[in-house]
Amino acid sequence: MNRSLYAGLTGVVLGMITAPLDGMMLGPALPVIVGDLGGLDYFSWVVTAYLVAMAAATPIWGKLGDLYGRKWTYLSAIALFLLGSGLSGAAGDMAQLVVFRAVQGLGGGGLMVGALALIAELVTPRQRGRVMGLFGVAMPVAFIAGPLLGGLFVEQLSWRWAFYVNVPVGVAAILLVAATIPATPRRIKASIDVPGVLLLTAALVALSLLASWGGSRYAWISAPIAALAVIAGIALAAFVAVERRTAEPVVPPRLYADRDFTVAQVLRLLAGAGTMVFATFLPQYLQLVLGASPTGSGLLILPAMLGMVVALIGSGWLISRTGRYRVYPIVGGALVAGGMLVLLALGPGTDTALTSALTLFGGAGVGLLTQSTTIITINSAPLRDMGAASGSVTLWHTMGSSLGAAGLGALYTHRLRDTLTDDLGTPTAGRILAGGLTPGGVRGLPAAAQDAAHAAVTNGVHAIALAGAALGVVAFTLAWLVRDKPLRNSPAPVTVLEETHV
Repeated sequence: MNRSLYAGLTGVVLGMITAPLDGMMLGPALPVIVGDLGGLDYFSWVVTAYLVAMAAATPIWGKLGDLYGRKWTYLSAIALFLLGSGLSGAAGDMAQLVVFRAVQGLGGGGLMVGALALIAELVTPRQRGRVMGLFGVAMPVAFIAGPLLGGLFVEQLSWRWAFYVNVPVGVAAILLVAATIPATPRRIKASIDVPGVLLLTAALVALSLLASWGGSRYAWISAPIAALAVIAGIALAAFVAVERRTAEPVVPPRLYADRDFTVAQVLRLLAGAGTMVFATFLPQYLQLVLGASPTGSGLLILPAMLGMVVALIGSGWLISRTGRYRVYPIVGGALVAGGMLVLLALGPGTDTALTSALTLFGGAGVGLLTQSTTIITINSAPLRDMGAASGSVTLWHTMGSSLGAAGLGALYTHRLRDTLTDDLGTPTAGRILAGGLTPGGVRGLPAAAQDAAHAAVTNGVHAIALAGAALGVVAFTLAWLVRDKPLRNSPAPVTVLEETHV
């Protein structure tokens, strides 16, 4: 490959990693954001709004690349992501931040699919190993550097820079891609499954609201929750019906005729939900209970991130050598369940180093599930459906992250508020929560109120740890249904949507 193409591919990778880097930076920044903007009830929606929008937009960006050329579609996705980043950094309240994060998610939906499609279009199969090495380096850097950078920006500048920093990185990506990658003229006849996308989005939003509001804002047996359940059920049923009839479905139903493929998608959803425990909720405990700085909380969840990265790389290498993959989702489910249960050992007086070390097991479990489900998906789908299959596993991961952020966030907030109210009474608890729970705010409370706040946050983390352990048990049980099949000897294409003429 010539130097110009390497520069262009570097730009592609830079654009692609802005999304995971942004997600990892947000965890340590969230406690400060909630304290600054208020709205504890909506803090999980800062994550959920992004993920729902991303899930809805991903198939649309892929098809737009087919229609109008992948270079300009990818550049448009980066530009929209940067617009959402800038607006999120300038948000004046939590409602604005949630809306702007949705804008960011609409752009983020085109980053991964656009990057992989460009590589498939520009690089020969023989050269792809070297190019994918860029991804192999970039993704661990995003997972590990993100929490540290997020904490550093909060301490030294402002939480707003956790969003603003995307702008120079994204602009560099745009300039490199625009200057060095040739545009491929493309005007094909193809259809976008708009009804399918809209129905899937409606179902996701309804399910996320159901998980977020059920048992907290509204009783589980109440009219609003029943209405959301009905909307979700109708949207899902209509989505399945539409996908069976449309020429180019978002999720081809024929793929789910294979048991291993179906099990892999469900496991990926569970892995996506498990990721939220470490990326979003543990920094709350580390900052509000142990008194860690935002940078310190990013540093303390590094074992989880390192466990995830090592499991991803190590299991991929072992599967390539042995050709066997069934054991990895089984072990991954067991590690997720065990890794969540050990978080029950956390308390107001838990040693900081022990807290950090305990995150390793769950992170490794999520990594094993993520890598193995990707390989099972690729190995189970027909070659002609490889683009749709790869998009499916990404979609299920995003759905799991979205529903996990909403459901676990509601569980955390509900347990925190109940504990604080039981210990201090409704008026005092209301005053503390109205001011936002920040590390500085907790330190400024009287000793008894501090103890109550520490207990409340700890109980909230224990609640999501139990929920995460239940997810791990489900994953462990389902993983036994996976069958070892010989890995294909023929090369499968990198994720790229096929051009289908209608």
